[in-house]
Amino acid sequence: MSQRTITRWQAILGMLLMLAGPLAGALEVRGKWQQGGLLLGTVAPGTAVVFEGRSVDVSPAGDFVIGLGRDAPPQVTLVLKRDGERIENTYEVAQRDYDIQRIEGVPQRTVTPPESELARIREEARLVRQARGEGSPRRDYLAGFERPLAGPITGVYGSQRFYNGEPRRPHFGLDIAAPAGTPVSAPADGLVRLVHDDMYFSGGTLIIDHGHGVSSTFIHLSEILVEEGQRVRAGDRVARVGASGRATGPHLDWRINWFDVRIDPALVLDAFPRREPPAGD
Repeated sequence: MSQRTITRWQAILGMLLMLAGPLAGALEVRGKWQQGGLLLGTVAPGTAVVFEGRSVDVSPAGDFVIGLGRDAPPQVTLVLKRDGERIENTYEVAQRDYDIQRIEGVPQRTVTPPESELARIREEARLVRQARGEGSPRRDYLAGFERPLAGPITGVYGSQRFYNGEPRRPHFGLDIAAPAGTPVSAPADGLVRLVHDDMYFSGGTLIIDHGHGVSSTFIHLSEILVEEGQRVRAGDRVARVGASGRATGPHLDWRINWFDVRIDPALVLDAFPRREPPAGD
């Protein structure tokens, strides 16, 4: 290849880099591209982000968050747009094998609810969807997460449960065993979105909003110690362990969502452990 040809290609490459620079050079994504993973990203302020066809909230500083569900496909697309420019980024998503759990002796009423309870179940599901769907500009999730309770892990994200031999929906939380009445702490700062003492399936239910669609849900609680609209800090006592709703014994079922996408709390704890704020902050 002649020096003239090389110089021409260098000029073309430089022009392409100049055109792509404002968007391509500003994107940063942290987290695991894995089913159940939460990803934290930053872009240049004013950049629009679209993930798998879904518009993503971006803070004035350029922070955003996205989530990968239990059955996320092997490949996903993240699109950046600004000032007429568009860049498409494709990522490989690690696929997972999930555990199968078989639980016998569950009362049939809790496996197949009676017709008389269906209206109640639908209304409770609506309340949960509403609480999780209220995206807010909060960015509490940026400080990371800590376990809300110490204790052995007895149930994991993504596992398929069979109640009395019948396959049920996958499990989407992290189950932590503890005696009834054990205090539960907020895993991160946030705003209490939902308090319900007795839902049909989940019993005592608490949802905390950590911002940009990221929320924590705690179920099977025996007591809730906070109120809707209350601001909480990481480590604050917010509830107590119970066995309410459809539970076979005392434990905490902790779930994390990105809007309607269910995230693995274990992956979040590993990727984004809580950071202490600087002294005087």
